[in-house]
Amino acid sequence: MNEIKKSPINSLGYNFIDSRYLPEGKDEYYIRDIQKAPDTSYRHLTAYEIEVLVRNRNTSSNWNDILVTEAFTPELVQNCKFFGLVRIGRLDPYYLEFHNLRRPVGLYNSTIISCDLGDNVCVDNTNYLSHYIVGNDVMIVNTNELATTDYAKFGNGILKEGEAESIRIWMEVCNENGGRSIIPFNGMLPGDAWMWSRFRDDEELQGKFKEFTQNRFDNKRGYYGKIGDRTVIKNCKIIKDVWIGSDAYLKGANKLKNLTINSSAKAKSQIGEGCELVNGIVGYGCRVFYGVKAVRFFMASHSQLKYGARLINSYLGNNATISCCEVLNSLIFPAHEQHHNNSFLCAALVMGQSNMAAGATIGSNHNSRSPDGEIVAGRGFWPGLCVSLKHNSRFASFTILAKGDYPAELDIPLPFALVSNDASKDELVIMPAYWFPHNMYALARNAWKYPDRDKRIDKTQLLEFDFLAPDTIGEMVEALDHLKRFTAQAFLRPEARRKKMTDEELLRLGKDLLEGAVGAVDELEIFAEGFENGERKVRLIKVPQAYAVFRELITLYAATQLSGFIQTQKITDYTALQTAIPATLPLTKWVNVGGQLIRDTELQKLIRQIKNGKVKDWKQVHQFYTDQALLYPQDKLHHALAALKTVHGISLRRSDKTIFKQLLQQGLATKEWMTKNIHTSRAKDYSNPFRQMVYASPEEMNAVVGSLQDNGFIRQEKEALKKYKKEVESIMQKFKL
Repeated sequence: MNEIKKSPINSLGYNFIDSRYLPEGKDEYYIRDIQKAPDTSYRHLTAYEIEVLVRNRNTSSNWNDILVTEAFTPELVQNCKFFGLVRIGRLDPYYLEFHNLRRPVGLYNSTIISCDLGDNVCVDNTNYLSHYIVGNDVMIVNTNELATTDYAKFGNGILKEGEAESIRIWMEVCNENGGRSIIPFNGMLPGDAWMWSRFRDDEELQGKFKEFTQNRFDNKRGYYGKIGDRTVIKNCKIIKDVWIGSDAYLKGANKLKNLTINSSAKAKSQIGEGCELVNGIVGYGCRVFYGVKAVRFFMASHSQLKYGARLINSYLGNNATISCCEVLNSLIFPAHEQHHNNSFLCAALVMGQSNMAAGATIGSNHNSRSPDGEIVAGRGFWPGLCVSLKHNSRFASFTILAKGDYPAELDIPLPFALVSNDASKDELVIMPAYWFPHNMYALARNAWKYPDRDKRIDKTQLLEFDFLAPDTIGEMVEALDHLKRFTAQAFLRPEARRKKMTDEELLRLGKDLLEGAVGAVDELEIFAEGFENGERKVRLIKVPQAYAVFRELITLYAATQLSGFIQTQKITDYTALQTAIPATLPLTKWVNVGGQLIRDTELQKLIRQIKNGKVKDWKQVHQFYTDQALLYPQDKLHHALAALKTVHGISLRRSDKTIFKQLLQQGLATKEWMTKNIHTSRAKDYSNPFRQMVYASPEEMNAVVGSLQDNGFIRQEKEALKKYKKEVESIMQKFKL
């Protein structure tokens, strides 16, 4: 049976804070007055103003609790019911207009309970407006319920006085069983979410993260909801315990509950028709439209949910877009794209710059006895049409999966690989380094597109969008060992060549085979081990080509980092360069911390400082990201030199000018090859007869898709190549190479 409480009508709007939670000497408005210091120009109504208000069919349980400014115009308040302490700013005889919605300034046909209303607001046909602080020039029209409770948390996973731990809001990211749950809080960065979801065996660290979050907010009861200046709310049904920034636009939402909607004049957020959002944080500049359902969620700044998308128990990174589909229990780094109605992402860590095609089902727990599987995908993850994956699976950076139902768990450590399921031969087929010879246009364009579209105002975390970076280079170095090992095993497979070899001997043999005479391994059938949880073969194709490409890319990475270092440090000769770089550089492990690449040693140092109390809150954690961003160019250079030494045996401190000249020339040659492939891969779309057949002529095709010659991105890349050439020539001239 529903419990319907009955209280005297004259108590409506009062006793917002239970007396148990009121500090001694404080009244129920003490927090409200902190949130918005009372204007000293507020005054009581005059007898004449009360008379006008009554004549205009307004009522109040106590007219003495209606406070106004000198610029109050009673004629602009009509047919309203007031309860509790209501403070009203100036009302001038204007009308407000926004997107063809025109309404007069004033209060009309509304019930207003214990609110502060800013200057020149329009509140019209709002059935229930309770315990809100409303900014200036705000429009609230045709809204059923807009209310705040005394225990409002505005989407933050905190507890108020007297609340039990069991009601705390957690986001169950990465795993459906809740074992990686994190507490959402306003201001949470992707790196925060990632760190908290990892290291689950470190109870002390996990406790610190929880403590940081709870201490970030006041646990006192009695905070009012806020609606920032120039915000427009129209045709909404239920808005409860929602903190709304300035310049937001809410139209036609069904239910918004326990949220913070960050918005500002420079980064406006919008919530559209039919949306239902509960227990979450909406970042600056976000857009949520057309029937979206989101529960226990975090949308980082400038992300979008559209067209009926479902986002549940998930963190969506900056500049990401999800449309139509369903995303559950996932942690998604910035720059993720997922646009199609029938794609499904579940229990996954996706490290950004990713794109999911229609029909992709990323994560199926049917191969487990419990819903506790996970998928971990590095940067640039692209599952193709109708790809179906099993938990647990793991993918290196820039893995692309061809259409198929993959029957078993996968662990793909080779970056930039095309993975395909050959059902006719019952084989898993992997082409390492696929992107560079076959789709360089898409790879390079994405590297340009993501930073170009990065709309973040707060760039505390330095996001890495280049496909040649410490994470991918580290994977290439490891991939080279895999390719050497599997090539050697393939060479030894015939009976006559079989003998027991150590792993070191296998690597040496594989290196000799792959770096020996051209064509020496072309006839070998090379198979990988440990890439799929099954008995069928895992075939590696075009291994010699991939091996050569990875080695060339590591050279290019070192050459570009050195070139940039020479330019910024204004180094004028080779001896000065040798002096400026360290003598010994170990190849360090790097970690993708929410899209920002950080050395693992520095991350472990941060963890120790959190545990020993040197780092005391999230603000200091965020300062760590900023500090690491400043160190990144130097750290990246050192990593490039270490990779060069590991793979090519080159140490510039011990090499003469000739080696350095060869390094620059090889890097330039690789850059030229890549730029040529950008044009070539795009040109295939113009020469393919099946692309041409829907157009009456080449001229019509160019009119529809644009001509290849006018492609702005290709021209841009050619200009970048010219610039790099000039840099290399300048260095060689200065260094007398």
